[in-house]
Amino acid sequence: MGTKGWGTDLIYTNFKDAIRKANKDLLSMGLGVNTITWQGKSSDKFSTLELLNYSFSCEIPHTVEELQEQINPNLPWAENHFLERVSGEPLNPGREYKNWPFYREDRGMREFTSGAEPLFSHTYMERIWCPARPGIRYGWGNLDDVIELLRLDPHTRQAYLPIFFPEDAGAGLRVRRRTPCTIGYHFMLRGDKLHIFYTIRSCDALRHFIDDLYLTARLDMWVLDQLRYRDGASWANIIPGNLSVQIFSFHIFQDDIPILEYKLSLDEKKARKR
Repeated sequence: MGTKGWGTDLIYTNFKDAIRKANKDLLSMGLGVNTITWQGKSSDKFSTLELLNYSFSCEIPHTVEELQEQINPNLPWAENHFLERVSGEPLNPGREYKNWPFYREDRGMREFTSGAEPLFSHTYMERIWCPARPGIRYGWGNLDDVIELLRLDPHTRQAYLPIFFPEDAGAGLRVRRRTPCTIGYHFMLRGDKLHIFYTIRSCDALRHFIDDLYLTARLDMWVLDQLRYRDGASWANIIPGNLSVQIFSFHIFQDDIPILEYKLSLDEKKARKR
């Protein structure tokens, strides 16, 4: 499945195949790992099945409808939350977290921080649209700066949007707070395709995997739309490229394995009918 100029053999043309293979690999090759913390909370019940350093690439469809059909994310939440992420506002807590399908189950792990206003330890909106502030050498940037850099220097290797910030390095140690699962997003234009590279430190196969893929591919599409708007002459013929994902810990809780096995069996039956 490899292609010239691309450094991995795991390149898919359809997200359905990529998702099914990832879940099969996790169930067949994962190793048991017991951790004492999850989402900033401590417990003796966080027993997982885990694959380290799982990666692959997949071609991004050209339309949102095709993307939704291939990934089958948790709609309408995934699209509504994506629109919240790209709203341009550093929202915290935002609105869509209450509509997440796993919210009731997970809310005990997602407590607000103490203070006058109810705030989460972080939101993706805050990281994507972080307000300007002094850095060590330069002022902080955000997604708008990444888009403008691509417009000015289309083949740059610096169009990176960080989500994991320096303050996160000490959050788990000092205040026992949640830190972002996503490390960041890297955009690269090569040929007539805008690729996106997605690095994530921790990904739950049941609760987050498909939505993370959708939100990332959707971001590539949205950034491309913004570039066409700003410079149509240069970007009119550019199409979405590959989504390349690297997951440091791809895992599932032991108690959730039967659910994933059942979902995988349904996916396999659908695949045989295609």
